[in-house]
Amino acid sequence: MKIGIIGATGKVGSNILIEAKMRNHDITAIARNKKALPNMNITILEKEIFDLTKEDATQFDVLVNAFGTFPGEESLHVKAGRYLISLLKNSQTKLFVVGGAGILFKDNGYKIRLIDLPEFPKEYKLIANQQLQNLIDLQNSSIRWTFLSPSPLFDSDGPRTGHYILGKDRLLLNSQHLSYVSYADYAVAVLDEIENPRYENKHFTVASENATTAS
Repeated sequence: MKIGIIGATGKVGSNILIEAKMRNHDITAIARNKKALPNMNITILEKEIFDLTKEDATQFDVLVNAFGTFPGEESLHVKAGRYLISLLKNSQTKLFVVGGAGILFKDNGYKIRLIDLPEFPKEYKLIANQQLQNLIDLQNSSIRWTFLSPSPLFDSDGPRTGHYILGKDRLLLNSQHLSYVSYADYAVAVLDEIENPRYENKHFTVASENATTAS
């Protein structure tokens, strides 16, 4: 499968890149600076996200949006999301979006999101609201998409266990009663969904299900 990964030098994007490479997909890493990419014998497209053309974006079966911003640039998430939607309009390329945990629902009635809670960290509210708007824009679009939120305890150093549980768009707890996922297991869930789609035009979430990761 032909997969493009925007933000392939970031923590999440690099894990998705490694997982996709392990599975022998035809990968193109899309990054601002190709020197920041590991030497993995892959195709590299050195471009800013807003310099991508329709031809760049629609050459893939799946385009992964793992776009990251620097502090003070959080508003670019919505702009970038809308730009990619415009590029993929009237194409068969699916957009797979790396989302955030803040937009997950906390309650069974699907009325209260994590960002609505008083204890939600103020420093993450702006980006969480941007990600929510990105999801709303996708839901109102005509393109093919999937949006995956990690669990709130998102561990960049956690192992790749390959054992995880999935849910729609509500906070998940694993058997250790933690809402936890490692970056590596998140990447496994991304590639599993790309290869065997279950959440076409849907938002879903993932939690690692392994006693050693949750300890």
